[in-house]
This record gives sequence, structure tokens and C-alpha cells, in this order.
Amino acid sequence: MTKPIFDKAEVALEYPEKFYSGTFERSSRFEASFDMRGISLILERPGSPDERKSVHIHLNYGLFADTLAQLSETASEIPEDNPNREHLVRSVIQFERALVAARPFSASRA
Repeated sequence: MTKPIFDKAEVALEYPEKFYSGTFERSSRFEASFDMRGISLILERPGSPDERKSVHIHLNYGLFADTLAQLSETASEIPEDNPNREHLVRSVIQFERALVAARPFSASRA
């Protein structure tokens, strides 16, 4: 099930002799889910064949965990007046609660 993108995502892929970039905004949709190995993220922009595009990203759990850890080190860079800050805080709390509810873990493993 895809959900509308209410903000914006920008994607760039750089190869030695090629560069691809795309923007996914309000007319686009996304889907995010967990599987046995990690997380999947799909960004889709509908439209005519010339405008349509999609990006599929998969991150294994270890890389996703390392990404979250690195983001936590730079969280202070998010401006306090950023309109999405509270949304981000609520989503992180919801994510933590869902992880704990799915399978409680001891604090010594964290």
C-alpha cells in the first residue's frame, strides 16, 4: 500500500559516466516496510511514460541501524523552528514503541 508524499525526496545516482537525479514531491507516493533482511523503501512518481519514475532502496538492518546512529549524532542540526521537527519526533517515538512491542529487549543489549 503506497502513501502520498507530503514533503519532498531528492535522489541522485552518480556513476563514472552517468548521472541520474529525480525529485519526488506531493504528486508522488512512497511505501516503506521491513522484511527478513532489512528495510525497503519505494518512491514512485506517476504520470506519462516520460514523467513516471521509481526508486527502490533496500538497506540491511545493520546499515539501517548505523544510519540511525549517525543521524542521532547530528540531530542538533535540525532547526527548532522547522515545521517538520515535531512530526519527526512523533514518528521516532512511534517507531521505538513499535519495536519494543514487537519484541522487548533488555537495556543491556541496546
